[in-house]
Amino acid sequence: MISPSSPTVPPRVEQLQTPDPAGLREAATGLEAAFLAEMLKAAGLGRTPDTFGGGAGETQFASYLREAQARAMAESGGIGLAEQLFRALQQDARDD
Repeated sequence: MISPSSPTVPPRVEQLQTPDPAGLREAATGLEAAFLAEMLKAAGLGRTPDTFGGGAGETQFASYLREAQARAMAESGGIGLAEQLFRALQQDARDD
């Protein structure tokens, strides 16, 4: 026998909260670091020299070095991109 079912209640919708400024700053710094890593790659940082290079290992780990250097640059002020991104993200969060 089938019992009558109770009416379904829609799930409760939570209010969106303003993002944490520390999280926004970390996201902005991460974006700047990714940008800088790509710029360092385009500039040839980590490219294996033709003679007396480190072999396959150097080639494989060059991207890790670029990413670490880009992260260090971004965290120490970088080119100012992170600050501009942070302000834009904050403004966008306020507008919502």
